[in-house]
Amino acid sequence: MAQTATRSKPSTRTGAAKTRRSTSARAAERGRFSGESPELLRDYFHEMTLIRRFEERAAQGYTQAKIGGYCHLNLGEEATVVGLMRSLRKTDLLFTNYREHGYAIAKGIEPGRVMAELYGRTTGTSKGWGGSMHMFDVEAGLLGGYGIVGGQIPLATGAALAIDYRSGDQVVMCQMGDGTTNIGAFHEALNIAALWNLPVVFVVINNQLGMGTTVEKSSAESELYKRASAYRMHGERVDGNDVLAVRDAASRLVEQARETGRPALLELVSERLKGHSVVDPGKYRSEESIEKAKQADPVAAFRAELIQAGILDEDSAAEIETKAQAEADAAVAFADDSPHPEVETLFDYTYATPVANDSRRLPADPLFVTN
Repeated sequence: MAQTATRSKPSTRTGAAKTRRSTSARAAERGRFSGESPELLRDYFHEMTLIRRFEERAAQGYTQAKIGGYCHLNLGEEATVVGLMRSLRKTDLLFTNYREHGYAIAKGIEPGRVMAELYGRTTGTSKGWGGSMHMFDVEAGLLGGYGIVGGQIPLATGAALAIDYRSGDQVVMCQMGDGTTNIGAFHEALNIAALWNLPVVFVVINNQLGMGTTVEKSSAESELYKRASAYRMHGERVDGNDVLAVRDAASRLVEQARETGRPALLELVSERLKGHSVVDPGKYRSEESIEKAKQADPVAAFRAELIQAGILDEDSAAEIETKAQAEADAAVAFADDSPHPEVETLFDYTYATPVANDSRRLPADPLFVTN
């Protein structure tokens, strides 16, 4: 059994841009990017920036009433999203919670299809019926965003059981927020995954807030990776603002699960730049915590590091940012131009296979038809 381990706790960036640059310089001097392909690092920066610009346009679309229902954004979690997705093969399976737009893009789904789903259009990943919290694409290996807290955990564990039963070489990644670790399904799933040696990596994105309650006030053990030890499962904590640290830790645990069938618990600590959802003003946060989150911005920090290391300069960084903005704008244009579902298709996807006597009555239809 792998012994429960931890890396050093994520550093807190409290200085201004000058402090960030000096930190980046020290990292470069330590050879932080040695062995890394400059092209790959620029690709990471592009993808992180694209997710940032996409989510900003999603927030704008929500305020314009083009997006309905709930809408939760990955703002501040871009390094976590990209690092995790770069650890997976295309055939590996991903189950997420409702904060999944960036994961869908990083898993290989066209941004236009993701935005179209937010807009409720037929060209979306779930044909417009799922919306923000219910992205789904079998070909990409994204088997759902789930609106119910923890709803994805039993299903992800079941998928890992199916892989094991068929002697497959896929791995399941199950992403969740820190608040999810307090529900029963979390503990039940980890227990059975450990008992049956299932190839699943449980990933907790700890933005330290749940919805509006701090982890310290809601969890008796606030270092969430330690919960793995109750099931004799490997657990570790990594700085979620560091795309390379996330990628390396996730890659190691994914390949361990693939080779040995042993599950693992990975906790990634990050900062949430905005409220729990688009409509949450975040009044429960102090000015100090908000400033801390801004200073920890993973996109800005990675940009500064790449420039300090000579992998980017201001012009090339601006070029990547312009490209990402154009891609986000194109996704909005695609969604705007896509058709709404026809009303008569409302019940088409209620069941996977036909069910006798299922009701297809619309809200305005009478209960009984009389001659």
